[in-house]
Amino acid sequence: MTRNVMRWTRTLAIALTGISMASVAAAAAELTVWCWDPNFNIPAMADAGARYTAAHPDTTFNINNVSQDEINQKLQTQLLAGVSDGLPDIVLIQDDNIQRFLQSFPGSFVPLSDSIDMSKFADYKVAAATYEGKSYSLPFDSGVTGLFYRSDYLEEAGYKPEDVQDITWNRLIEIGKDVLEKTGHQLIDMDYNDDGQIIMMMQSTGQWYLKDGNEPNIIDNPALKASLETFQAMAQSGLIKPVSDWTGYTGAFTSGEVAMVPQGVWITGTIKSMPDQAGKWRVAPLPALDGVDGATHYSNNGGSSWYVLASSEHQDEAIDFLKTVWAEDVDFYQGILVNQGAVGSLLAARDGDAYKASDPFFNDEPVWQNFSDWLAQVPAVDYGTFTPEARLAVRAQLPNIANGGDIDQALQAIDAQLRQQMQ
Repeated sequence: MTRNVMRWTRTLAIALTGISMASVAAAAAELTVWCWDPNFNIPAMADAGARYTAAHPDTTFNINNVSQDEINQKLQTQLLAGVSDGLPDIVLIQDDNIQRFLQSFPGSFVPLSDSIDMSKFADYKVAAATYEGKSYSLPFDSGVTGLFYRSDYLEEAGYKPEDVQDITWNRLIEIGKDVLEKTGHQLIDMDYNDDGQIIMMMQSTGQWYLKDGNEPNIIDNPALKASLETFQAMAQSGLIKPVSDWTGYTGAFTSGEVAMVPQGVWITGTIKSMPDQAGKWRVAPLPALDGVDGATHYSNNGGSSWYVLASSEHQDEAIDFLKTVWAEDVDFYQGILVNQGAVGSLLAARDGDAYKASDPFFNDEPVWQNFSDWLAQVPAVDYGTFTPEARLAVRAQLPNIANGGDIDQALQAIDAQLRQQMQ
């Protein structure tokens, strides 16, 4: 072998080694994730990341605790400026806020329905993140609702668990009056700066504050009017204990002041935080609105999903991670149910042992199976891009409605404020 050939061979070997090392470096990826809640979303994502890294050691995770408000603000600011530096690979966004980003910043998120079978998830969760025929989310936790109630208070008033199964809100008001008279306990508590009670009732009929994208659905929305009328009837009957903040809200039922909590499944952990109340609580389906077309016992309040930023340099890894763990690993969902109380929206997870187990705290009822069955029946709605503005407009009218104000006038005021904010 000549000296030139030897030199060329050595050079080629070094070059190939360099290419090999570059390939290894390129294959290694650290996925940055933004999400909130160190007791819920963050440990769930950490578990998912650990599972994926065990099989893909070159992929690691940098999970950042970023509040909802910070996420919304940072995304809005940077996407508006066209600046991607510092944005994560994967981000958690609340379901009723995603359309604002999808419609305002097209092309900023990766359409995951191109890679992941969305029929595996609850329809209403997929619909929330669908825009122009594509779905952009990996649906995560469900805000599927139920009626948590103190069975001991109902028994004291002469009622049995079957008396609150599949009832209407009007019937619940009748029961609530009886419970208040015989036990001294009001039915529910509520912060009038939060419209969660209203949206739970309204969505159970398949209606929302908006329709056809961003058209206000206020004046001629029978479900919204019926929800406000039901709220007013409860308030005027003295069945609602007004509270002023989250601490007051949770304190009213953990201390035993009120008899019921109509809320999303995520409130389960708070209710179970009082072990001395074990066996005193049960869960029934949400009451249905009276006289409204499409009324059901199934609704949603809250919930969020995962998104991949189009600016990510590790899109393939991020998508494969979401597909492998969040869209396929049923055992993973059993773990986050037990450890975080997270009811995922992957329908196959319902067949796992944790979902089928009974819960001693709730009188040995299969509450997780019930919630997972209900979430598959939650009506899908179009959140549009102006849901936050609509919710603020409704909240502004709740104190007046609670005090007996005219509901038609309140609807006119809500519509006017919403339309002004949309300009």
